[in-house]
Amino acid sequence: MRAYRSPAPGPPARPRLAPARISRRSVEPDAVPSARTSKAVLLREIVAHLRQGRTQLRDEWVRRIIEARLLTAMSQDEIFMEATSVYDNYLDALETGTLEAVQAYAGQLSERIVPRGVETREVVGIVLLLRDVLARSLFAKYRADFQLLNRILDAYEPAANRIATTVAVGFVQERERVIREQQEAIRELSTPVLPVRERLLILPIIGLIDAQRARQLTEQLLRAIRSNRAKVVVIDITGVPAMDANVANHLVRTVDASRLQGAMVIVTGLSPEIAQTLVTIGVDLSKMNTVGDLQGGIEEAERLLGYQVVPVPEARR
Repeated sequence: MRAYRSPAPGPPARPRLAPARISRRSVEPDAVPSARTSKAVLLREIVAHLRQGRTQLRDEWVRRIIEARLLTAMSQDEIFMEATSVYDNYLDALETGTLEAVQAYAGQLSERIVPRGVETREVVGIVLLLRDVLARSLFAKYRADFQLLNRILDAYEPAANRIATTVAVGFVQERERVIREQQEAIRELSTPVLPVRERLLILPIIGLIDAQRARQLTEQLLRAIRSNRAKVVVIDITGVPAMDANVANHLVRTVDASRLQGAMVIVTGLSPEIAQTLVTIGVDLSKMNTVGDLQGGIEEAERLLGYQVVPVPEARR
């Protein structure tokens, strides 16, 4: 019988370990941004740095504004004062992410500088200069850490662009409002309703007439007829070079509206071109009392009102 020999004892076997579960967080450290790299934290860090260098950066910005010949309608002291306010509001908007304060300040700034003749390109230019000055400062601070610099610029640039757009839009809106007010004032000055005698008005019109001006003309005339209790109105269009169909029809409606308020309208100064236009578009000329020139129109108006021109005998010496 063969004897059984047990194998010689070898070194103890190493225990088999279960494979370790590797967390996705350890493999993808940037998948979930930490508080350090969040945009809000980065913006706060950016604002703290820019506030710390406020004086130097503001002075650099003012120097570049003057070198670029922007805001030339303002003195250097005025530029410095406005730059200080803009800088502080700019940083507040960066920190909070809200644009209401910037919008309000942009409106106030525009009210101050639009009447001075500051142009839109100048306002856009100074805001872009500020963005560039601040971006250069951030680059100088964080250039040693390229990845951090990228995150800083990714947080700064969109916010800076929103602020620049808000300021530019606010300025353009204020400028358009001022232009509209000036146009309204010019229209009122260009269509004066003049009381010549009791219950006699003259409306001399000079320049081109568009639909908006024609409506304004009618409104002014009707108000003047009511306030002066006018019976006759002389509309002189000698200074009107041309008239299209829409304006001609509006003139006819003005005559009708004046008649409804108890005033007769005499139109003077019809040029041959305007007369042909009225005939071509089929205007009912029976509704219009026309006279060749302004002097004849006034004489006709006086006749309708019962005035008589009586020669005055010369005084004996």
